[in-house]
Amino acid sequence: MDWVTLGLFSAVVLGLYDLGKKHAVRDNAVLPVLFWAQVFSAAIWLPWLILSHARPEAVPSDLLRVEPIDALGHLRLFAKSALVGTSWIFAYFALKHLPISLVAPIRATSPVWTLFGAFFLLGERFNGLQWAGIAVTLGGFYLLSVAGRLEGISFHRNRWVMFIIAATFLGAVSSLYDKYLLNIVGYRTPTVQSWFTVYLVVFFFPFFWGWKRRWWPRGEFQWRWSIPFVGLALLIADFAYFRALEMEGVLIGVMACLRRGSALVSFGGGLWLFKEKNGLQKLPALLTILAGIILLVMGKD
Repeated sequence: MDWVTLGLFSAVVLGLYDLGKKHAVRDNAVLPVLFWAQVFSAAIWLPWLILSHARPEAVPSDLLRVEPIDALGHLRLFAKSALVGTSWIFAYFALKHLPISLVAPIRATSPVWTLFGAFFLLGERFNGLQWAGIAVTLGGFYLLSVAGRLEGISFHRNRWVMFIIAATFLGAVSSLYDKYLLNIVGYRTPTVQSWFTVYLVVFFFPFFWGWKRRWWPRGEFQWRWSIPFVGLALLIADFAYFRALEMEGVLIGVMACLRRGSALVSFGGGLWLFKEKNGLQKLPALLTILAGIILLVMGKD
């Protein structure tokens, strides 16, 4: 399976993950949802992590074998967990208060910010088609802001819109950091994903404990089946994504574009499952953003 196919597969699963998130946080406390979903993910990886250190010859597949890393490696992976965890806190709170049909297109603009980072920091160069894709994507973002006004959502004044924009920017930074960890430092997928997953539990625990101890005004928590689903779906989507990033010739900017195809799944699911309003008014903006992504992908050669 090549890196483009893995990227597309990751996008579909990521769209299902977004729908699961919306179901999990709708009228529910955000911080315990984040914590327990991550506990479920860590519980899947922890046995393989322990077995890789205690009896590496007993691990049935190289795809599950976690290589030993030094103190600097643990610091690097904890930094990734802190970066992603911060992004998720912004994203989950935004998703709780905004329609997913609005959130999904905003998240779909992430490749633009990743492209800029890849251009300036990693030395990747892009052709005319890809720069045209950036312009079209930003045009779609403007159309989305116009559609948002139909629901009384001002992109300049709504703090939840600012939250999802912050989450999108941090997600783009995380994509660049993934490229650094997997292609420059040379860590393998199981090593990154296992420790990243475990360290996310560590990162989220103080927030969960503060919520539990009522250190601030907070909502009540209700357990839902979508919480473990969120943890599992993200593991599958990220595993495919990390495997793709390990492959020779992968362009992080193009991979980020492929992943944002998840917006189609989450947008359609939001209209169908959650009966969100004004979907048709937002559809041109989403299609414009995705057209920009297609231009980016077409220009990859």
